[in-house]
Amino acid sequence: MKQVLSTLGLFFFLSLPTAAQAQEYQQDVNFFELQVAQPVHTGDKIEVLELFWYRCPHCYELEPYLNKWLKNKPEFVEFVRLPAILNRSWAFDARVYYTFVALGLVDQLHEAYFEAIHKDRKRFRKAEQVADWVAEQGLDPQPILDTFNSFGVDSMVAHAADMSGRYETDGVPTIIIDGKYRTKVSWAGGHNELMDLMNYLAQRAQTERAD
Repeated sequence: MKQVLSTLGLFFFLSLPTAAQAQEYQQDVNFFELQVAQPVHTGDKIEVLELFWYRCPHCYELEPYLNKWLKNKPEFVEFVRLPAILNRSWAFDARVYYTFVALGLVDQLHEAYFEAIHKDRKRFRKAEQVADWVAEQGLDPQPILDTFNSFGVDSMVAHAADMSGRYETDGVPTIIIDGKYRTKVSWAGGHNELMDLMNYLAQRAQTERAD
């Protein structure tokens, strides 16, 4: 009898749907399709792009969830960040991010810059202030000053401003899947739910590419 109950219990456990299987996603509720699909730059991989702003508390809250997701993301997915520029004041932090990109310092400074703003309450308004902070991180500040207003960074900032409009977003953080689908934490139902939805949409996009 115990063996039968044990077998039944195991069958019941294995029959339980996973969170992703149990979740039924609805278009125009949990995610929206862009009116005009945008090009991606990830080749055969599905692009998962985050529109963010360093001074946005919601973007800061999302970071640990994204970091955890990145460690276990599907192999066919490539993650891309794009600093949103929804008004002129946001361009400064986009320039900071692309300065990090140009100097190969994103891995070292991206999360630290978030922490400086939201945890340490630092206020950055000039390149010199960013350079001074970089020096506090034990790095040479001069490349920051040399790169901040460079042609390359200018071009990347201009591209970010253009794409911010093309992605049809009115706030951050926003996730764009394969240049086609748009979603947010609130639409997904929470941070962990967003990670599941990102995986679902990435799989959907991959299937659609194959059709």
